[in-house]
Amino acid sequence: MVFITKQTNMKYRSLLIAVLFFSSTRSVCAQKTVKEKQLPSLAIGVGILSFNGDIGNGSNLSSLSRIRAGYNLTIEQRLGKYLGVSLNGVYGKLSDSERTKNRNLNFESVIMQGDLNLILHFDNDLILSRTSVFAPYLFAGIGYLKFDPHGDLTDKNNIKYNYWSDGTIHDLAESDPIASTSNLLQRDYTYETQLVDSVNTYQRGTLAIPIGGGFNLKLQHNLSVNIGATYYLSLSDWIDNFKDGKNDKYIFANVSVQYNFGKEKDNSDPIYNNVDFSVLDKLDNDGDGVNDSDDKCPGTPKEVKVNGRGCPDDNDEDGVPDYKDKELLTQKDALVDERGITITDKMMADSQNQFDSLATERSELFNENPSLSYLKDVEAKSTEARKSNPRAGSTIPYALRTADRNNDGFISADEITSAIDMFFEGDSNFTVERLNDLIDFFFEQ
Repeated sequence: MVFITKQTNMKYRSLLIAVLFFSSTRSVCAQKTVKEKQLPSLAIGVGILSFNGDIGNGSNLSSLSRIRAGYNLTIEQRLGKYLGVSLNGVYGKLSDSERTKNRNLNFESVIMQGDLNLILHFDNDLILSRTSVFAPYLFAGIGYLKFDPHGDLTDKNNIKYNYWSDGTIHDLAESDPIASTSNLLQRDYTYETQLVDSVNTYQRGTLAIPIGGGFNLKLQHNLSVNIGATYYLSLSDWIDNFKDGKNDKYIFANVSVQYNFGKEKDNSDPIYNNVDFSVLDKLDNDGDGVNDSDDKCPGTPKEVKVNGRGCPDDNDEDGVPDYKDKELLTQKDALVDERGITITDKMMADSQNQFDSLATERSELFNENPSLSYLKDVEAKSTEARKSNPRAGSTIPYALRTADRNNDGFISADEITSAIDMFFEGDSNFTVERLNDLIDFFFEQ
């Protein structure tokens, strides 16, 4: 155990923080220089377009009459863990029909939509893991829509439709004097006539605001299936060639296949490429009959009998195997040294005095030349001391426990470095005073 009093010079503690912070900053910068570059992704899909505008009523019309096919092409660049930006293009048709007592309207328009979107990703290592197979997202943006409404006003013989009050279509108006001689017609659903307004000449293009969301199903590193829906709020009321004061809207629901450019990151070390790990799994270096991969007590002498886990007998359960135990009948729950001999209070006191003497010497050396390597050396000697004297350790104060990242009850030099990193990054509840307390405790434990 290493011990330094609370009165230790504050100079070395400030210098220690500077040394550790400089060291960790270099490490972070080095990591950033080798960070894997995020490349764009390309998605191609198909879906359905559903119009919601001024026309589209009538009990004798199916709601499916407004459904048309659409196709999309999307290029996205992921900007980091949380956000992405995409260029999206949609090609398809919008359509709707209305059959009522007072009016009979229909239209169909080829559309071309292009928009720029900002995307919020949920596979951001905060809500979901970046490697999650299921990756939801939301987005919004701004786009431009080109449209050109046409109507089905005549049949294949160019005869104009005349809608009668009974719902039938004739080649003569119902009020015509010779209406009784008219012939029935059927709509051919060919939208042959460009629709115009008799009063207004309107622009056949408009801004549109896309709002939507969906999720990715990641099949492979480079390949995923994207299922999403977009609600487009257009800034025009003329998509259906009918104006009632409310801008037209439409929905695009689609499924697309997305390809992510870039190679899968290989975290393996090339020096292991020629290693046969199946052979390594069968190794038994201590020759006790238990493979190294299953051996809980490696290094057992060949002549010592072991159980199925590769561990020798320990009849008094003091943690020291019988073949090493110099005190085979140790009292249960007694503290023992590496030879299995019970540690008495006098032995602990003598050991404590020895450690205190060493601590004073180490404190003086550290004040002369503070460094991270010195802390590592102190940590190694403290760890070795704890093995021979389990009671030597101190309980971590509650206010400092968050620094114990691996919850082993011991503050290491790396954990001090991590606490300082988090302090400078603003991700910690540590203050300068608490960091000083943490460094003090490191020498006291």
